[in-house]
Amino acid sequence: MITWNETLIRLGLAALFGALIGLERERKDWAAGLRTHMMVSVGSCLIMIVSAFGFADILGTPNVGLDPSRVAAQVVSGIGFIGAGTILFVKRGAVIRGLTTAAGLWTVAAIGLATGGGLYFAAGATTVVALIILWILQPFEKFYSKKFKYHTLRIVTSTKVSYSNLFESLKEVAGLDMEDFVGEKHGDEIIFQLRFEHKHHINIDDVINSLKENSAVKEISWNQ
Repeated sequence: MITWNETLIRLGLAALFGALIGLERERKDWAAGLRTHMMVSVGSCLIMIVSAFGFADILGTPNVGLDPSRVAAQVVSGIGFIGAGTILFVKRGAVIRGLTTAAGLWTVAAIGLATGGGLYFAAGATTVVALIILWILQPFEKFYSKKFKYHTLRIVTSTKVSYSNLFESLKEVAGLDMEDFVGEKHGDEIIFQLRFEHKHHINIDDVINSLKENSAVKEISWNQ
């Protein structure tokens, strides 16, 4: 049987590890912040303790076996429901956000399980590695991704727009070399999403002024 002191140590460490990662997410004002990460870590820790020690009273009973991993294994799949709630899909620009937070929650659940199982060093080391990934490596990720980032030009037009004239005017004004584009019809409007490689120098002011001359254009937005 696990002692009361050992139980408090495991739950306390799980709360601490979850809080450290949660603070990093809280700093960026994500929906899953300090308390969410702490709750996931402590909850996972308790589940692991229950899985390992909660059935000690029936051990030794004929035809009864104990596999501590079975209850804990449900956390790995079950945490996906919470993680899915942190993934926000923004329709404008088709941007998916929250994947890193969801992965962080999954990792925090694993940290809680490790702490509940008494693997303190593994839980602590994973917490440090997770903080390095989430915090310290972020500037390097942004610097690297900038080289491969795309510009996105979003144009909302009426259904009476002339596609050939629209794209020809863009090429003439800015010499744009499109990577790809998508057009979707919504009622009496058509929404175009045009992507350009980051390496191209684009004078967006000239592009916007050219598009404004087209009476069919209703809205223009630029993401870089």
